[in-house]
Amino acid sequence: MILLSVILSFSLTLAVVQTQPVMENSYIAAVYEHNLIQNPDPRVPLSRSAALQHMQKNLDIYEEQAAKAAEQGVQILVFPEDGLHGFNFTRSSIYNYLETIPDPQQESWNPCTEPEKHDNTEVLQRLSCMARRNNLYLVANMPDLQPCPLSTDPSSTCPSDGRWQFNTNVVFRSDGLLVARYHKYNLFHEESFNTPPQPEIITFDTPFAGKFGLMICFDLLFHDPTITLVEKGVRQLIFPTAWLNTPPLLHSVQYHGALSKINNVTLLAANLRVDKVNMGGSGIYTPFFSTYHFAQRGEPEEGKLLVARVPVLDPEWLEQKKVTQDESGFCQRDGCSDASSGSPLSNTFTSTMIFDPFTFVLLNEMEGKADVCHGSFCCHLQYRQYPHGSSKELYALGAFSGLHTKSGPLFLQVCALVRCVGSDPSSCGLDVEEAETKMDFLLEGKFGTKYVYPSVLASRMVVEDPKHFEMAADGRVSMKHSNMKGGLLTACLYGRIYHLDKD
Repeated sequence: MILLSVILSFSLTLAVVQTQPVMENSYIAAVYEHNLIQNPDPRVPLSRSAALQHMQKNLDIYEEQAAKAAEQGVQILVFPEDGLHGFNFTRSSIYNYLETIPDPQQESWNPCTEPEKHDNTEVLQRLSCMARRNNLYLVANMPDLQPCPLSTDPSSTCPSDGRWQFNTNVVFRSDGLLVARYHKYNLFHEESFNTPPQPEIITFDTPFAGKFGLMICFDLLFHDPTITLVEKGVRQLIFPTAWLNTPPLLHSVQYHGALSKINNVTLLAANLRVDKVNMGGSGIYTPFFSTYHFAQRGEPEEGKLLVARVPVLDPEWLEQKKVTQDESGFCQRDGCSDASSGSPLSNTFTSTMIFDPFTFVLLNEMEGKADVCHGSFCCHLQYRQYPHGSSKELYALGAFSGLHTKSGPLFLQVCALVRCVGSDPSSCGLDVEEAETKMDFLLEGKFGTKYVYPSVLASRMVVEDPKHFEMAADGRVSMKHSNMKGGLLTACLYGRIYHLDKD
């Protein structure tokens, strides 16, 4: 994302394709942002035939997109979380959507060519044939039913009804063979599903790009499985998601791109498009460039297929030298940063941002410096504002260090420069989608983690890449940006201290 961005606008739809370098070792990937056909009353149980009828409507769209992907030479295609069945089910109302998915590590099965081997697997069969017909690797998300023998052991985590219900990724080889199954570990208000007893670290190999790792939606915010996969050297990640956008810090295209850059991985992120719950934003993110799509509010809800040629990053597959973050404008070495340790200003105030009590200080001048602390964690900013005409937009610098519990627990350290919604300081930290003021800035802090995700989000949810990002061995982190293309919504250093999540 350091390279020049080319913004392609169609009506109100935003699609960004960043300049791609010439790649000797590469493959063609696709993600599909799906306009979900929902069950209008997901909490009412359906018969198996009615549940299948519902899923077939979404599968019909998948069929069309898989054929379009194949026409463009796609080798791996990713569909989103909940894309076949939807969400907001109860444990009982989702029951007839479930299929028992065999473990590919225990048995070899091609549902397309061996449909009689397992009963009640209509969806698996159709997905398998879809991969086979279009000669591509296919990743989809669906609900899985696994038996769980009841035990008299009081420590047993087996549900009282004797069955596991999992939110599950399935992967099919280009001939239809089921090659991987992953059960989501970090559930997000999903009463219909169980958490697996242990986190699963699941990978699969391809002949065109080597190894890929699997995760689902909320998993991306936690150490397991995401960081565990990265620490094991997996640099190509598959990410079906039903991501609820939460600006100003966790918009889909904002956070997904930052995670790709900092962890030096490719992230194939397929999201749902459901405007009423603010779901949307899909992308193919690499450490060097990204292709992403975000449809503006008010745009007719429709799907979007993104296709890109992507560099192979699997070190075992490649024989060439790994590209370092320094070559991409990112730095991780002693002495990179020269962060100021200025004292916090006296005119600080507290305002809530994504349910956390940030300490803020207003930027009252057109240029200058600002410092703010939350406890012993401090953030420093040098800035120059470029207002548009007579526009008087209010900005604030915020800091937070602590345990986020609303959707966690997530231990965070965050430095964030945000546009306030109005002229009242209490509006700082609220959701805002447009801005006219551009800004040159240097944002710095000293973090207790190496997992600090930088992002710059401009007006209408356009991601801009910081001109420079530095991480020093002592925890000092800085992000520098200038010559913005659009007005500034958010500039953020989002730190995750994973090992403190449960403290």
